[in-house]
Amino acid sequence: MKRYAFIVLNLEKFWKRLCSQNRADKHAHAFIRRGVVGPKNAKLLFFYVTHPHKDIRGFADFIERVTGDAEDLWKSLGHESLLNSYDEYKDFLQGRKKATFIRFRNLRELPIRITTKVLSQVVGIEKMPQMGLYLTEKMAHQLILEGGAEIGGI
Repeated sequence: MKRYAFIVLNLEKFWKRLCSQNRADKHAHAFIRRGVVGPKNAKLLFFYVTHPHKDIRGFADFIERVTGDAEDLWKSLGHESLLNSYDEYKDFLQGRKKATFIRFRNLRELPIRITTKVLSQVVGIEKMPQMGLYLTEKMAHQLILEGGAEIGGI
């Protein structure tokens, strides 16, 4: 399977924070994961909000995955994160010394949320894996269309 896009799981509060930052014209963002995980290579990221609705709310252009020492990453990329302070970051990492920053830009909120049922039909899974999921280009474009967005420019 050609890895074209990746679905990251996100909590509702962080999704709302991300959308707020995006509307305030913050151009580059970083999604933080505990440990060394996440997509190594992709063109797009999709954001699956886990609770309470379990649906895909948007997508963005993947820039890169940066892994390493948690403190060093915060110093260099913390300003791109959704977290408001170093203390919130440390609480989020739960004592882990390594972290992953998944950098992206051009966040687009989908006009129509992509439900788990639609996701299941397009991707062929019953339940979203906690670590995320790679998608082919065909699957990604189908999800964008299901979400009522334009594919142009991708």
